[in-house]
Amino acid sequence: MQTTTLRVHTGTTEVVHDLTPQCAQFVGDAPADGLLQIFVPHATAGVAILEVGARSDDDLLAALEDLLPRDDRWLHRHGSAGHGRSHVMPAIIAPSMTVPVVAGQLLLGTWQSICLVDLNVDNPVREVHLSMMLSAG
Repeated sequence: MQTTTLRVHTGTTEVVHDLTPQCAQFVGDAPADGLLQIFVPHATAGVAILEVGARSDDDLLAALEDLLPRDDRWLHRHGSAGHGRSHVMPAIIAPSMTVPVVAGQLLLGTWQSICLVDLNVDNPVREVHLSMMLSAG
């Protein structure tokens, strides 16, 4: 198994950050078949596959705002206003995913991108672990 850790600067705003170029480079370095595991070791971030560049990322952030409002209803209270919502989000947008890889290429659809979703404006730097599990054979 090959592994690497990405350090992603998400800044101080809610963000959907496209990880696809880094993931493609990682799996392309060893052109083989297998599975790419993406894992975010944070209690307030997740990973999703969605279209970016056509404002679907903005739509996702708006939907999360509707579903998880940034207000004082959250029992988990520290950091910025509504920070507790960031701790609930990984139950909706999981902190890990697996993507098939064939001949060093991610098997994503035409408009699909692998994205880090981060609502936590109090933590501007995130780690993302990539692990390539090679197929036997």
